[in-house]
Amino acid sequence: MPKQRAHGDGGLYWSESRQRWIAEVTIGYSPSGRRITRKAAGRTKTEAKARLKDIIRDLDDGLSLAPGQDTVADVVRNWLEFGLSGRAASTIMTKRTLAEKHIVPDLGACKVRQLTADDVDRWLARKARQVSTRTLQELRSILKRSINRAQARDKVKRNVVLLCELPTGKSGRPSKALTMEQAAAVLEASETAKPWLRAYVLVSLLVGLRTEEVRALHWTYVVALDEDAGTSTPIKHAGWDHDEFGIHVWRSVRVGGDTKTARSRRTLKLPQRCVTALRDLWEHQGRQREKAGDRWQDNDLVFATRTGTDLSAANVRREVRRVIERAGLAAQEWTPRELRHSFVSLLSADGVPIEQIARLIGHAGGSAVTEKVYRQQIRPVMQEGAALMDRIFPAAEDQAPEET
Repeated sequence: MPKQRAHGDGGLYWSESRQRWIAEVTIGYSPSGRRITRKAAGRTKTEAKARLKDIIRDLDDGLSLAPGQDTVADVVRNWLEFGLSGRAASTIMTKRTLAEKHIVPDLGACKVRQLTADDVDRWLARKARQVSTRTLQELRSILKRSINRAQARDKVKRNVVLLCELPTGKSGRPSKALTMEQAAAVLEASETAKPWLRAYVLVSLLVGLRTEEVRALHWTYVVALDEDAGTSTPIKHAGWDHDEFGIHVWRSVRVGGDTKTARSRRTLKLPQRCVTALRDLWEHQGRQREKAGDRWQDNDLVFATRTGTDLSAANVRREVRRVIERAGLAAQEWTPRELRHSFVSLLSADGVPIEQIARLIGHAGGSAVTEKVYRQQIRPVMQEGAALMDRIFPAAEDQAPEET
């Protein structure tokens, strides 16, 4: 007779129904006293015995792993479905698109327990030749977080993605800004645009708001300013018969309606061209409200559709590019966010200190963040040293070199 296996060593037996050798180990008992087992199957006795050893090794390591049938595609899709609670629909869609396009086709068929660090390294190296470093970082994050979730549910021992370094991908689309001449052409082109589009371009370019801040702007936050009294009154109560106006940047279209950071909440004075454009939009929107009648949805939005609903990001991008094209520029090379970049560039070119620019655009980390994010728009010219030396050692106006 074959030697009986010791307690805790599990067992092997042949299953006629499955035509497989079955390895089985008792891992504990339920509150009712029912035995809890883990099983694995193999075509041969040797294969089943190897899987039995793996289960016992996991138990010795303190792990109680579920049967390892989940693939990488399974755990990624599980994370996409249940691991993104509270995130914006657009964010979920972006991550789903990246996963289905880059992760599932390449790694999806592999059992997650059999995925190795070498597999991930080779995959990242291939993707580095196809996508930007930023996209590569996002792909690695999706895979890492998916396996983290699987690990927390005893589907895999460890997260091999943590062992893999992120390579450098392709160069991404370079950030750019309008020159003074280009900005003037865009402003001129916006004068003949729809009232909402004209105001959108002016507020983005001349005030420097983020695209998500502009789209979330409410009329309640467009205010008449009284600097002497230190007060601000919404224009819906104050009217337009005032000298100075401003906007409270207190909302965005991000999840929850909050601005990107606490420091992004700021109040900014409006240039006169913006005031004129917003006043025209106020009057135009009043006529739209009357025309829409019962179809009008009073969301108090400054930038809205004909029935008062939110403008989509795609709609805004398409319309802004039409203005860009009328200005004589290549429309597909520009996006709405680069109007904000241009705001930074134009102020920097005019000599405005970077600390002041950082306050205007609402950067949480002050000038350090502004320098990092807008390094291509900021002019890195240090003038203080030259100015001090000119004052200490002024050059004589009629000084001429000595003859030798």
